[in-house]
Amino acid sequence: MVPGLAYFLLFHYGPMVGSVIAFKDYVPFDGLWASQWVGFDNFQRLFEDTDFWQTVWNTLYISVLQLVFFFPVPLALALLLHSLTNDLLRRFVQSVVYLPHFISWVIVVALFQQVLGGTGMLNSLLGDAGLHTVDIIGNPDAFRPLAVAQVIWRDAGWGTIIILASLSQVNEQLYEAAAMDGAGPWRRFWHVTLPAIRPILILLLILRLGEILNVGFEQMMLQRTTYGPEVAEILDTFVFFKGIAGGDFGYAAAAGLFKGVIGALLVYSANRLAHRFGEQGVYR
Repeated sequence: MVPGLAYFLLFHYGPMVGSVIAFKDYVPFDGLWASQWVGFDNFQRLFEDTDFWQTVWNTLYISVLQLVFFFPVPLALALLLHSLTNDLLRRFVQSVVYLPHFISWVIVVALFQQVLGGTGMLNSLLGDAGLHTVDIIGNPDAFRPLAVAQVIWRDAGWGTIIILASLSQVNEQLYEAAAMDGAGPWRRFWHVTLPAIRPILILLLILRLGEILNVGFEQMMLQRTTYGPEVAEILDTFVFFKGIAGGDFGYAAAAGLFKGVIGALLVYSANRLAHRFGEQGVYR
């Protein structure tokens, strides 16, 4: 456990000391402790900034779309793979759906642009068929569904690993007993499969809620210029442009601290709710 603990101490808990700059007018040349203390001034500016609230709305909008449309996909893929009896076919499908996870966001965004761009493959096929072309890449109204589709294509296969591991622990005799009692595939899923994997699904949901404001820096950063900050600006890119690019470190740190506090409250609330339903949750 020592390497894992060292990683979290050095790269997660240690840097939390730097959150103090959210309460300071931080100047790198003066240092962390010598910079002027301003209290909650950075937070007051933050909460009065309309661009910040637009960024929060964009982040929540995309996160909720991902939660609603992405979360069920790994479950469906895991059930599909678990139902395959041909071991060779199962391994082939697993390899195909896992592979996109190891592709960088630069390549993923480029692939979607090549397929869905104005001169991409889709519009070329529509044009050759004499049909109207579609404007997807560069259309702000299409960005949020497109961002969700990119996440599903890239990470849905990877998300099936934990669910597949849970499905492998379900006693096959339960399925046989349910089938002998006349239960069809849907009832076997509802009364055998789902109760068996419910704890892991709740655990994954709680962890996902904790990262609901963590949409994906690289994915949004690569497409922010194309679609505009009005729809593609999220909290992570907001912090980057205000802090690293703009030099207003205290203001950016306040935005980052706001994001961390909201995420912690969501994890705590979801975990308490899981306890009320008799589940273990993330912690007791």
